[in-house]
Amino acid sequence: MVMSPEFRDHLLDMLASLGAVRAKRMFGGGGLYLDDTMFAIVADDVLYLKVDDGNRGDFEDLGMGPFLYSRGERSIAMSYFEAPPDLMDDGEALTEWSRQAWEAARRSGTGKPNKKKKKTAPS
Repeated sequence: MVMSPEFRDHLLDMLASLGAVRAKRMFGGGGLYLDDTMFAIVADDVLYLKVDDGNRGDFEDLGMGPFLYSRGERSIAMSYFEAPPDLMDDGEALTEWSRQAWEAARRSGTGKPNKKKKKTAPS
């Protein structure tokens, strides 16, 4: 899996209106983050967006499938689905689908916790 610098830069340019999106290398590919919440995976220059019950149907309606990785002889599906290819040429649509993926990631609690809450002794 890889994320080429050209593809990374293209995505970051297209998503500039979403906010301070950043790319991080991981497992040979990469992840896209907004506010410390990963909302996308990039593997072999293919974009996969986070899904949950709120947006999964949009991907399934277009025949898009999940990101799969192998563990031994098993294939494991993740909750990231391939982005429709048409989005790569439409910054406004890509931004909207990415915003929905970010919201799905936030709902799932996969972002960094804001701060550890101190436990207080009972009164």
